[in-house]
Amino acid sequence: MRGVVLHAPGDVRVEDREEPRITAPTDAVIRLTATCVCGSDLWPYRGVEEVDGPAPMGHEYVGVVEEVGGDVRDVRPGQFVVGSFFASDNTCEICRAGYQSSCLHRVPVGSLGAQAQHLRVPLADGTLVATPGVPDDDLVPSLLAASDVLGTGWFAAVAAEAGPGRTVAVVGDGAVGLLGVLAAKQLGAERIIAMSRHESRQRLAREFGATDVVTERGDEGVARVKDLTGGLGAHSVIEAVGTQESMMQAIRSTRPGGHVGYVGVTHDVALPGMELFSSHVHLHGGPAPVRRFLPELVDLVLDRRIDPGKVFDLTLPLDRAAEGYAAMDERRAVKTLLTP
Repeated sequence: MRGVVLHAPGDVRVEDREEPRITAPTDAVIRLTATCVCGSDLWPYRGVEEVDGPAPMGHEYVGVVEEVGGDVRDVRPGQFVVGSFFASDNTCEICRAGYQSSCLHRVPVGSLGAQAQHLRVPLADGTLVATPGVPDDDLVPSLLAASDVLGTGWFAAVAAEAGPGRTVAVVGDGAVGLLGVLAAKQLGAERIIAMSRHESRQRLAREFGATDVVTERGDEGVARVKDLTGGLGAHSVIEAVGTQESMMQAIRSTRPGGHVGYVGVTHDVALPGMELFSSHVHLHGGPAPVRRFLPELVDLVLDRRIDPGKVFDLTLPLDRAAEGYAAMDERRAVKTLLTP
């Protein structure tokens, strides 16, 4: 089969890879309908994360089940399925508490490479959510978004305790940040402040529910959020970048007693202990337990109540994946959808 392999920073190739097969009785093999490039894929692409030899890429996926192992009971060949970026059994004590991305038996799907024509999904019963039938083609991008960026933005909003009567600020205008805006709106937030310098992303943020846009960053951005909130700061702040600046911007934009939901993959973030101690700010986040939210998100998409697939502003065939990486790296695209 054809699949995306990162050989070195900036060196993305689509090449022949071994066809996946059932290796454990809890596996499923799916034929991918769509996959995509994630903002977190750009960290190794840019050389921020070390690339140790050729690595298969991709962890977001939707497709049709082709084969299942002997112990799989809840999904069957022919079903269209959406999966999360961590495979999980969904039965261990951690999963039952709602943190499937820390499942005791979790498997990172990125290590298997979902930017490909086929994918082996471990722990299929606990990882995959089947749709009632094969969805309409126009719903596929939104179902794909549920596999990671929608679920991650949703978890960020939940962790930040976005809800009725609350002001939510969103740090980061990539796909996760934009879908954090959508999630905050769906959760009933009264006011949503999107922090963005890019007009096209500002427009999409407003379409998803943003009531205000702040173009400033860092301390200037914090000051602007404070101005908009009577000097107090937001009740809830979503951090969707993962840098030192973005994390501090999020914490400092939050009012005392408020909540930060952080989901940006962190790189060299160090928190100043005394400032955090004095802030009375709650911090909660990490790798999103997308599987917790998948059934609800799939239903919202199928009912056409939300359209998160709008974050995909570039669609390319799988063989042109390198162009999709470059477009996102150069901020010419928010998110690239790949069709195997």
